[in-house]
Amino acid sequence: MLSIHRKYVEEELDERGYIKNYRLVCPDHFNFAYDIVDEIASYEPERKALMWCDPAGNEKVFTYGELKYYSDKTANLFKSKGIGKGDMVMAILKRHYQFWFVILALHKLGSVVIPATFLLTAHDFVYRANAAGVKAVVCTGQGNVAAQIDEALPECPTVRMKMMVNGSRDGWEDFMTLMEAADSNFPRVETKAAEPMLLYFSSGTTGNPKMALHDYRYALAHLTTAKYWQNVQPDGLHLTIADTGWGKAAWGKLYGQMFLESCVFVYDFDKFVPAEILALIEKYSITSLCCPPTMFRFLLQEDIKRFDLKSLKYCTIAGEALNPDVFNNWYKLTGIKLMEGFGQTETTVLIANLTGSEPKPGSMGKPVPHYDVDIVDDDGVSVETGVTGEVVVRTERGAPMGLFMCYYRDENKTHEAWHDGLYHTGDTAWKDEDGYFWYVGRTDDIIKSSGYRIGPFEIESVLVEHPAVMECAVTGVPDELRGNLVKATVVLKKGYEPSEELKKELQDYVKKVTAPYKYPRIIEFVSELPKTVNGKIRRVEIRNRQPEN
Repeated sequence: MLSIHRKYVEEELDERGYIKNYRLVCPDHFNFAYDIVDEIASYEPERKALMWCDPAGNEKVFTYGELKYYSDKTANLFKSKGIGKGDMVMAILKRHYQFWFVILALHKLGSVVIPATFLLTAHDFVYRANAAGVKAVVCTGQGNVAAQIDEALPECPTVRMKMMVNGSRDGWEDFMTLMEAADSNFPRVETKAAEPMLLYFSSGTTGNPKMALHDYRYALAHLTTAKYWQNVQPDGLHLTIADTGWGKAAWGKLYGQMFLESCVFVYDFDKFVPAEILALIEKYSITSLCCPPTMFRFLLQEDIKRFDLKSLKYCTIAGEALNPDVFNNWYKLTGIKLMEGFGQTETTVLIANLTGSEPKPGSMGKPVPHYDVDIVDDDGVSVETGVTGEVVVRTERGAPMGLFMCYYRDENKTHEAWHDGLYHTGDTAWKDEDGYFWYVGRTDDIIKSSGYRIGPFEIESVLVEHPAVMECAVTGVPDELRGNLVKATVVLKKGYEPSEELKKELQDYVKKVTAPYKYPRIIEFVSELPKTVNGKIRRVEIRNRQPEN
């Protein structure tokens, strides 16, 4: 059929293929698992949906028919264990293919799935289980995750069931054994599009993580993500490098890609090795790729020309602002322009260089059609072209599909972020005369020094153009005289050694390229930057460290 998504969107394109008019249409009882995955399985059961492999050389390919089969069995298993509509179930499954069985099954049951990272400690799990009222946990048997959960369970009275994938441990049920024994006939459970489907814990710079709750329409909103940003093709093979515990997996490993009847590629690895990713693109003929700028930077450190990347047609980038040098070097070596996008755990893609548009290196692009995105000042008033303000989503005429329902069980935090017809992203940007948005930083990342407001990304973009700099992060350090000093934490390329002379050279370089007041008065050389498992730099961790003067 290759057109299942067309019943959910009304669109008009211009002669370049760029969106002119666009509206998502969601039936009242839409459920992605039934209405997309199972529907494709009904008319093309042998169509490839998921291609999985791991560093040990194991491979598995699952069709849409098989995803229906295994998700039905998983739903019956969970139902037999007392899991039902509205129940909170945490899935800590790394990149295991069983994640797709579990999440689709929970959608079918009307349960709320909570994907989580395998990096959780016992303390982390106690907070999350009690904050969300978690009833069940499906967990990887790899690493120390289950031990941390067992340590936490005496303080988690709501948890009634725990199952393990890829391992065994006393007190844990074996998921695969029980799932294989379950009935494969699962009748549809009635769910509504406006009901809760998915919950992500979203960490900020202070306080406990917030719980961003999404309804079933969230999956539909990712049709825009895959079709008009990632340019996913029905007969292509898409790779988004993300662990299933993070929101980026929903962006690139499930919803939008399967809306387009495409196949997602999953590499079940623990350590990111750039050469391995390039070899996989060549071996499996991957057609589209999405990952953070940091990962593209490391890919560029390899000898790209020794890999045959002719299958790769499209690349997107998100998670952090894109430095122009990464854009230019990737284009020079591959002929592919990196199409940047911007969004949050609370949203789908908000701003992007969409298909048919010409990207400006370093720009996030333009607002996605089904969101009303603006830049405002502290009073919520739209700013002029070229003026930095906060990125917001206007909701006076109703909340767009893809925007979260609320911060679960926290009316105060919900109101802080979403009030007076505006959802406040907490990110700052400015817009140029062509309507392109340019990222500045988080509102709490902005460095206020000697009366100036300094965005860290601009300084980082300058520093990484210096031949000695591999990557860097710019943060503010409190100072009695200036309020804050600009600090650059720098990872050097091979062949360069830290020295006072190199510090001075980098400082002078910044002064020459941008306004002198922005130069880093403190430079710290490190062997690596602290990052999340998805490659995003943890600036809050850098800020919390004692500076080296």
